[in-house]
Amino acid sequence: GRKNVYRLYSSDGHALIDLLLRPTEEPPAVGSKVRCRHPFQESKRAWVTPSKVESLYSVWWRNGEIAKRVPTLNQVRETVQHSLKTLRQDHKRSLNPTPYKVGVSDELYNFLHKLWLDNQPIGELS
Repeated sequence: GRKNVYRLYSSDGHALIDLLLRPTEEPPAVGSKVRCRHPFQESKRAWVTPSKVESLYSVWWRNGEIAKRVPTLNQVRETVQHSLKTLRQDHKRSLNPTPYKVGVSDELYNFLHKLWLDNQPIGELS
């Protein structure tokens, strides 16, 4: 289904985590604590207080037509270079890089797990 995704930044300007939310949820706010959960491991979760929040979702195609002006290759290159500068060095090293975190909101976590449980076959013992 549809989701919104936001990049949360630390006070030193580094990207901390990308957070997926259901479209009905309010976006995270700068300076407000938000709980970020691992999508699959129940005990992995963290409170994050972002100093900057960036929406990563953008509609490029709507009703069979391009929805906004397509950037030039140079503009895309500059955007990517800027984005890479926000990642910590340990995420970018070639040997044993630290995985970049992607989390989900409580609401999305509960929705996903309910879907899985509702659709998973239940074994029968006799």
